[in-house]
This record gives sequence, C-alpha cells and structure tokens, in this order.
Amino acid sequence: MIEAHGLSKTFGPVAAVSELSFEVPAGAVTAFLGPNGAGKTTTMRMVLGLVTPTSGRATIGGLRYADLPRPSSVVGAALDTCGFHPGHTAHDHLRVYARMGGHGHSRVREVMDLTGVSPFAGRRTRALSTGMRQRLRLATALLGDPHVLLLDEPSNGLDPEGIAWLRRFLHDLAAEGRAILVSSHVLSEVDQMAERVVVIRDGRLVTAGALADLYGEPAVLVRSPQAVLLRTALLAGHGDAVQVRTPRPDTLRILGLTAVQIAADAAAHGIALHEITPERPTLEQSFLHLTGGTR
Repeated sequence: MIEAHGLSKTFGPVAAVSELSFEVPAGAVTAFLGPNGAGKTTTMRMVLGLVTPTSGRATIGGLRYADLPRPSSVVGAALDTCGFHPGHTAHDHLRVYARMGGHGHSRVREVMDLTGVSPFAGRRTRALSTGMRQRLRLATALLGDPHVLLLDEPSNGLDPEGIAWLRRFLHDLAAEGRAILVSSHVLSEVDQMAERVVVIRDGRLVTAGALADLYGEPAVLVRSPQAVLLRTALLAGHGDAVQVRTPRPDTLRILGLTAVQIAADAAAHGIALHEITPERPTLEQSFLHLTGGTR
C-alpha cells in the first residue's frame, strides 16, 4: 500500500503540493487525476524519494522509499520516457537495470515476454517508437516483481491494441494483490482501467475513493406525450425523494428513481412512454466539475 500523510512541497514561493493525504490500496488500479500543474508528478516523485517533502511523509508498505532494503523488489516506477542509452538495445537496457537491482538474467527474459518487448529486444533504443519505449519502461519497472507500481501516462504512444493489452495487463497485476497508481489524462481509458481514483487540484486533494462514486447519482431521461401528467404523478407519489427537470416540453430528466420504478408509475397511471433512458455522467464531466474546468 502507498500512503501519503500531509504531504507538502514548496519550490520557493510556489506550493506545488499542500497537505495531501491519500491511500493506494493493494489489489486495485488507482487513477491519479488532476489538471496539468496540479502536482501529480511531484507527488509521485516524493513517494519515490526523488523529491524531498517540505513536510509530511510518503510510505510504501509503511516504510519510506529510502528505508526499503531492496527497493526495486518492492516498488517499480515508470515516470518519464528518458533514461535509455541510445546505443543500447532494449535487451541491454534491461540487463543493466537487472544487474543494478540484483535480479537474474532469467527475469529479464520473463519481463520481455510479459510486456511484449521480446520482438524488438535487439533494436537500439534510439530507434524505438514511443509505444515500444512505453513497453520497455514497464518491463524495467517490473524487473524486481514489485508489489507496488507507479506509472505516469503509461498508455501514451500505444496503439488501440496496445492500450487494450495494457488495460488487461494492469488488471491482472492488481488481481495478484499489487497496489498500482496510474497517472493519466486519457479519461476514457481511466474509466475502463481503474477501480479507484485520487483527484487533486492546485496540489490539494479534491476527492479519493471508488471510481464509481465519482459519477454521482444517475438520472433517467424520459420522453412522453403526457410529460406534464407524469411529472405530477411522480412528485405526488414520491415527494422530496425525486427531482424532476423539464428540458423540453415532452421530456423529463428524473433523479431519485430507477427506470423500472418510473415505468411502473407510468403504467399505473396509463401514461404512454416514447423513450426511457438511464443516464450517467461521463468521467470527463465529473472530472471537469471537480477540478473547476470548463464544460
């Protein structure tokens, strides 16, 4: 588990992160969301000991990164696309990092097969595409078979097939009991990849918890030639438990009731329905609402 406790970081007069506290539990993919400049990268670097907090602390399994006896066997990270020697092959790169972490050559072969690096293992890193570099970054992070992963924009540069593979791969890793923190701006992909979310804005926590809770209460869109009668019946039958808005004369947007309940009430009053559609806010809408973005 990753834990941040009152984490703060200032750079001169600029407060990059302020009193940030959250948890990334084992067994789930947690999305780390926020606008550009919100403090996501700084936070992840503080977790990894690359940036010293001004106050507060970040721990991995209860220990600071610097106190982990074999850090690469506990946590793996891929925070940027740099760090590749242009003259090394992909295989050379992994072999060097495996030796630094004390991991055997057999593990190099394993992570190449796991992440799809094997087909281009002999190519120089300077000739790799962005998608290949992403796979190599992930393979590097996995060399120590860590229990915790921190990944910054891991789907950048991947084609649709690669993105679908990454989604399944991270789900499988989380199902093995690993804690995975993924920073991403591709909200449509986050919606399918993550089970939990941490949202920050201006270096401060906005919300953290299950991704499903981010969407709020779903609405039901109903179209009927007797919309006024249906509105009256619903308000009379359910009172304050239901909210009914009228975006068009023949259309109602209803909160507080399910589509089944609305259909049953309409049938009981002999009201014809031409359309009844459950609506859920998109992740983009919820994100922009929480972070103060423009819809």
